[in-house]
Amino acid sequence: MTGPIVQSAAAVTLVAGGPLTRQELELCLGFAPYLVAADGGADRAMALGFMPERVIGDLDSISGEARSRLADRLVHVAEQESTDFEKALSRIEAPFILATAVAGARIDHGFAVLNTLVRHRGPPCLLIGPDDVVFHALRPLDLYLTAGDRVSLCPISGVQGRSEGLEWPIDGLQFAPDGRIGSSNAASEDHVRLEFDGPGMLVILPRTRLKAALRAIVP
Repeated sequence: MTGPIVQSAAAVTLVAGGPLTRQELELCLGFAPYLVAADGGADRAMALGFMPERVIGDLDSISGEARSRLADRLVHVAEQESTDFEKALSRIEAPFILATAVAGARIDHGFAVLNTLVRHRGPPCLLIGPDDVVFHALRPLDLYLTAGDRVSLCPISGVQGRSEGLEWPIDGLQFAPDGRIGSSNAASEDHVRLEFDGPGMLVILPRTRLKAALRAIVP
């Protein structure tokens, strides 16, 4: 089973198994009301009083109690070539996806999530953390921010770009995960335009700029 399992006219909140607060989940659901869990993310959601519509993964992390209560909502994907986050993300068809509780406390989990985000070519997906919103810049971006807002650039592959409205312009710079990165740049004006010569650049904004991020990447 490789096609979409979740087909939603509403945007989707995807909960994974990392740390999660009620405030973070309610923020996501305010923008993306259809709740899906990646494996043990079901327990995270239920602990906060929310029942996911679907649970997708290899189901080795979900508790027995959650498995019983959500028996008719479980989607078992047995293959072990991908993470539960990737299994779930690749099976959602929706206007956009807000993924939360995805990084967790382990660096390898966080790196796997970023790798998946860069390779993903389905509905726009934004990662929501306690302080950040992260998304892949697959097309030119017009970000309407406030001067002084943090704009960090995290290359997952070699890429060049152009910018307007950044404190430190990026025109002509070569970015790479083992070379130059763009941590802690900032908006110098209210309109920031970013364009890259190929895929591979993640943009990280303050979570308070989620609306601006959605406006930039959701068609």
